[in-house]
Amino acid sequence: MTEFREQDLAGSRFERVNLRGATFKQVLLNDVQMNAVDFTGLQIRTALFRNGRMRGVELIDMEINAELQNVVVNGVDIAPLVEAELNRRMPERALMRPDTHDGFREAWAALERLWEGTVARARTLPAAALHRSVDDEWSFIQTLRHLNFASAAWIGRMVLGTASPWHPLDLPWDNAPGWDGIPWDREAQPSLDEVLAVRGDRQAMVRQVMDGLTDEQLASDVGCTDDGWPKMEKFPFKQCLRIVLNEEWEHRLYAERDLAVLEAEI
Repeated sequence: MTEFREQDLAGSRFERVNLRGATFKQVLLNDVQMNAVDFTGLQIRTALFRNGRMRGVELIDMEINAELQNVVVNGVDIAPLVEAELNRRMPERALMRPDTHDGFREAWAALERLWEGTVARARTLPAAALHRSVDDEWSFIQTLRHLNFASAAWIGRMVLGTASPWHPLDLPWDNAPGWDGIPWDREAQPSLDEVLAVRGDRQAMVRQVMDGLTDEQLASDVGCTDDGWPKMEKFPFKQCLRIVLNEEWEHRLYAERDLAVLEAEI
């Protein structure tokens, strides 16, 4: 097997080349041109598609989970259609892009209610099942650990200004670059109750911020320049809250999807 690591292959030409079963990780494919290629069985995770064009393609038996903006298919922008249908199926989803302090409080309260049901569902499964991965995704326990990390990062660090708000069980995203002082033990096997103890503290932290929101805060910027992550200046306060809402919403959907698979296997 040929391996290409840390090489600049910009401008290379591949013609009548067999790349079946190849693996691409952290590869730049900006401005590539593809013609007469076969993507059967293709799996893509954590990718950015922007300013692209696809002509003469066949999309058959495809499943796409993505954030859609200005996605035109056969002359129709499908993003608003998908948004409307998702909101129809899940009315609480429309609450997840608030602008006012009341809207943020309502969104967070809805998430806490939904997660109560999801955790109750998880408790009906054997403890070992909550550490199992479905389709190479995070286990249920890992998902909760990641949400603990997200709230610590965007609320604890960015909003409240705690430079190092971490717990040893916090879990960054898989492709994170890694930072000194930030825990990242993907293989840890804590119990559900251990993770929920941390989560309870983090939820209370977010709830307290939401309960005390003012118009001035929502119009302000925050920042943290200490080593670690996030590390930025003048980042919108409101966007920090929205990131947490989005993380909580999307990962609960993933968790519910995978719990259904685990239930079917028992």
